[in-house]
Amino acid sequence: DATDLSAQIQSLREGCFEDVVRQYVPVESVEEQWNLSALERVLSDEWQLTLPLQHQVNAASAITDHDLLDTVRNHANTVFDEKVALVGLENFTQFERMVLLQTIDSNWRDHLSSLDYLRQGIHLRGYAQKQPKQEYKREAFELFGQMLDAVKNEVTKVLMTVRIQSNEEAAAAAAELENRAERVSNVTYSAPTETGEVQIKIDETTMPVEVPRVGRNEPCPCGSGKKYKHCHGKLA
Repeated sequence: DATDLSAQIQSLREGCFEDVVRQYVPVESVEEQWNLSALERVLSDEWQLTLPLQHQVNAASAITDHDLLDTVRNHANTVFDEKVALVGLENFTQFERMVLLQTIDSNWRDHLSSLDYLRQGIHLRGYAQKQPKQEYKREAFELFGQMLDAVKNEVTKVLMTVRIQSNEEAAAAAAELENRAERVSNVTYSAPTETGEVQIKIDETTMPVEVPRVGRNEPCPCGSGKKYKHCHGKLA
């Protein structure tokens, strides 16, 4: 559904720009701790977004780190919406769907390889007086979180920086991505179930690898201290 896809893409985009902003404007920080010149440079060089953040701070009688985050996210959403309007929602939705699926497919393959490598060497943890099973579960979740972050960042980077000037270009780009996708194995991904289980299915030609599952109200295994649904579960 186009509406649901747009909501998912927006969630990825806003999460991505929150990560970018927080590198230079930490949570609950004050102006003396902000590196706005570096943030402005990154937004311009890597994301093609021009924002006079320092000017905004100088002109404001009072401003918080949350205000700056809102400014960046709102501007990114506006630029993205203008891009979609240029080529039409239907055409761009087809393109962003293929970008999302291909990015998930590529990163899931890398994740499987990482899990396989982890599983092959996990027995060595016993010699370091660690419990191999618990170490595997913890590191598998870390790898899964890294995969979700990679999907979020890669999808957002492609969709924010791609230059499409017409409906025909959008359709052609989507068709090219679809042709590439047909040459790789089928990978389907769905959001967590009501029990909090992330469902990822791969075809029978791919070796199944068990990925530990976590309930949405359980602590996120990444160690952040947040509930899974408020941490890496937001991306799943």
